[in-house]
Amino acid sequence: MASHVPYLGRPVTTVRGIAQAADRLAGDVLPPLVGLAARPSDDAGHSGLHALLSELRGSAAALEQAARAAAETRTLADGLPRASWVPGLDRARDQLVSQLQRTAPAMADMAVAGRVLPSMLGMDGPRRYIVVFQNTAEARGTGGLPGAFTVLTLDQGRPRFETFDIDTTLAHVRPDIDLGAEYRAQYGAMDPTGTWANSNVSPHFPYAARIWTAAWSKYSGQRVDGAAAVDPSALARLLQATGPGRLPDGTALTADNVLELTQRTSYARFADSRERKAFLLGVARAAATTFTGALSTPGQLPELLKAAYDITRQGRLKVWSAERREQSLLQQRPLAGALPSQPGPIAGVVVNNAAGGKLDYYLDRELHWIPGDCTRHGRKVTARVTLGNRAPASGLPPYVTQRVDDPPYPTRPGDNRVLVSYYASSGARLSGATLDGQPVTVGTSVERGHAVYTLDVELPAQSSRTLTLHLLEPISDRTPVLLNQPLVTPLRARLEAVSACE
Repeated sequence: MASHVPYLGRPVTTVRGIAQAADRLAGDVLPPLVGLAARPSDDAGHSGLHALLSELRGSAAALEQAARAAAETRTLADGLPRASWVPGLDRARDQLVSQLQRTAPAMADMAVAGRVLPSMLGMDGPRRYIVVFQNTAEARGTGGLPGAFTVLTLDQGRPRFETFDIDTTLAHVRPDIDLGAEYRAQYGAMDPTGTWANSNVSPHFPYAARIWTAAWSKYSGQRVDGAAAVDPSALARLLQATGPGRLPDGTALTADNVLELTQRTSYARFADSRERKAFLLGVARAAATTFTGALSTPGQLPELLKAAYDITRQGRLKVWSAERREQSLLQQRPLAGALPSQPGPIAGVVVNNAAGGKLDYYLDRELHWIPGDCTRHGRKVTARVTLGNRAPASGLPPYVTQRVDDPPYPTRPGDNRVLVSYYASSGARLSGATLDGQPVTVGTSVERGHAVYTLDVELPAQSSRTLTLHLLEPISDRTPVLLNQPLVTPLRARLEAVSACE
């Protein structure tokens, strides 16, 4: 009864809601996690992972129920009122909301893992995947330039790396694959299905994965069950969990040096591209050897799983399954690297390198999303994208600063060029655009239902440029889903609060 008293009833409502949330978490969300966590953690290697996968499969239904309960509890907590005159209660409410913002997505990930991981890791028979290492010093839609790759077989949870190879092996393999008219209209000029270096220009990872698996199957004659992508930052996080590896020349491969070695030092150390590719292939082999060795070490499995989850949340590990049921489940979660299926609201900045050098190691990206007034035709939105080039004006190797684009204007070593695309909600309309305050015309297209606006931007060394888009988007009172393109330096995003339309 007290909760219905205007204004004075807010604290009562909030206390009751916090108690309900705590009861739901303790009774419906945590029990299946406690069951998994209670298993012995000192099992080594294949036996430990096999046992975990078996328990995960057996807990799949309970994890799905827990995920639903976590989502409902998050909705409950988000709706609890604030009472500024009871600051202690507001802090408790905010702490609960913050915890559920992490817990609810994690439970959804666990629910999907229970359904797909056992089969994908070979519990029902061997699985084969092509794993591509993305070089984030040269940006592509899913992250970085597709470089070296390995073919990985998983059998009962046991990994075996069949082969390692360099990107030139598949450089001009043209697989028999058609990704549809929309894809051809958007990316056909870049020939992504016939040019390995452009195979992942779209940020929708399932497109790249289908091209990679089809290319390897055509080249090798092997059946491939799926594809995955990792980058040097992902290797760094995994090496935190496993400890250092060892390169063929005896150099230690550590969490602290793998990004520097692969994205910067190798270009200064090896002028010959074949030597550089051989070095990077050695890095991939050393990381894989270290990873498989850690799986055989007692007590390492929990840390490895935590590292794998961290790089998944960061978008630095992406996975696609050729098995339709598995992929339909994966595509609901960040692990799939898929563009959101919902029409909006979404906001995202995607960069593709257009210069052909390796200067995206020095690229900074900022997004400021500002919702405005509502009209009968939609909500006004301003999207401000700032790109910065921290490359030094001298001292970089020619391979890093090369310009294969042959621009019709003078450039200096260190100058970069990018195609920057802004992804907006389905049905968004552009009312105007400026670059550094001057009006510009941007390309407009649609990808998987989302409006896309693209501009070719020259980015001189030691400078920044700002693209501002003025949009009219469908009315929504929700903060947009933020697309994540993982590059060396993460995107800095500022999404302003959305007010309800009157």
